[in-house]
Amino acid sequence: MEPLPNSRTEPDGSPLLRVLSYNVRSLRDDTAALARVIKACAPDLVLVQEAPRFFRWRKKLAQLAHAADLVILTGGATAAGPAILCSLRATAERTEDVLLPLTPGLHRRGFATAVVRFAGARLGVLSCHLSLDTNERYEQGGMLLDRLAALGTEHAIAGGDLNERPDGRTFRRLAAELQDCWATAPWGTEHTWTPGNPYQRIDAIFATKGIEVLGCGVPTGHPGVTEADLRAASDHLPVLAALRVPAG
Repeated sequence: MEPLPNSRTEPDGSPLLRVLSYNVRSLRDDTAALARVIKACAPDLVLVQEAPRFFRWRKKLAQLAHAADLVILTGGATAAGPAILCSLRATAERTEDVLLPLTPGLHRRGFATAVVRFAGARLGVLSCHLSLDTNERYEQGGMLLDRLAALGTEHAIAGGDLNERPDGRTFRRLAAELQDCWATAPWGTEHTWTPGNPYQRIDAIFATKGIEVLGCGVPTGHPGVTEADLRAASDHLPVLAALRVPAG
């Protein structure tokens, strides 16, 4: 497997970014293995799902960020689970955590969102974990697209645990408006659940049309990422993408 390109800034000011999406299961598994996987991927942005939401949740999320040489940008309990971590390469313009309408009997959902600058580019970012209920999930897909557009940036990315395969109507709704990064430039392996027997892709990274996708997939075989750590870190496998964002 060819390695993804490293993060850098092109001569015209366009940043080349690594973006990781990861359902971390509330840090209930091997957090040292989780931190090793994240650090080995050397991401500029991490779109987290199922961040800790209860007792000392900020401290737990901060400890994970520190262990992976990152900082917390936004999210966690204030977004009902989604969060965004970033490297010091990012300059934050603004952040907003959004709670979605609550359906009685179902889990509360939300979005962690931010506008950040990397070199000469301005980028909207959204982390999500969509509903297990098919109808609510479809509505949340529409809210995701609306929220991404409302960030007011020419270029944007969204990623997370969709709780749906690519042939589902919510996944297809998102892929009709955005680039499904795995489908655009497949790299690594495809399936994200479960680590012990990966058989379906329910986690994804999406990008607006102007972003160049250089590669995207589960970083199986990536330098520093071991099978043992992937199995121990969470009940999901991560998705790693390399993206070139136009400057200006």
